[in-house]
Amino acid sequence: MRLKEKVSVVTGGGSGFGKAIATLFAKEGSNIVVNDINDEAGKNTAELINKSGGKALYVNGDVSTEQCWNEIKDAALNKFGKVSVVVNNAGFTHKNQSMFTVDEDTFDKMYAINVKSLFWSSKVLVPTIDSNGGSFITIASVSGLRPRPGLVWYAGSKAAAILTSKAMAVELAPKKIRVNCVNPVISPTGLIEKFMGMEDTAENREKFLGTIPLGRMAKPDDVANAALYFASDEAEFITGAAIEVDGGRAV
Repeated sequence: MRLKEKVSVVTGGGSGFGKAIATLFAKEGSNIVVNDINDEAGKNTAELINKSGGKALYVNGDVSTEQCWNEIKDAALNKFGKVSVVVNNAGFTHKNQSMFTVDEDTFDKMYAINVKSLFWSSKVLVPTIDSNGGSFITIASVSGLRPRPGLVWYAGSKAAAILTSKAMAVELAPKKIRVNCVNPVISPTGLIEKFMGMEDTAENREKFLGTIPLGRMAKPDDVANAALYFASDEAEFITGAAIEVDGGRAV
């Protein structure tokens, strides 16, 4: 097992990329702290892991707040005794539209979830990482490298998350804490219609698939497998890196 004896926090773990990451990490031996704002979804992921022979607990909370991260920390330490891996997966976007029609509340919420969560996760959890080191993984987006029209402010938030993660990697290296990013392309998850700015139909998907050289969207398992590599000891000399899980979109 590639994550045996590790304890992993996965935000937004109730669905999509987060659920795939949490369940894969559990199969690879990690104990899991699942976070989400959707109680039903988050509890279902934790229950799925526990029924499959793994160990997981669920913590509700808004990742843009200090309180949420303190509750995650307390739950992890009380149940599992440590934190080894932090996957900042929870994300938010505005609907695909003109940059001038996105309202301020949406902008602020997006930066709070996509960027401020990195501030709080590191501030609260870095002191819990033991001397053997650990790993922070940011699920960002290929749009932070190669943006599409209509997602200006979302792309900016993901670019900020990518650069923040790289800067964290440099500062946390003396603590043996690695920080890396996974940058997916559009995926059939709960936010797909917001990214598309239109109804999710086969015809509308084709407009996006034409920009992806490998001809399909990212699957949650694609992202989970990349995150698994960064979390594992196989990546012990990898920090400040980003894997584009995008079928060639960023080329």
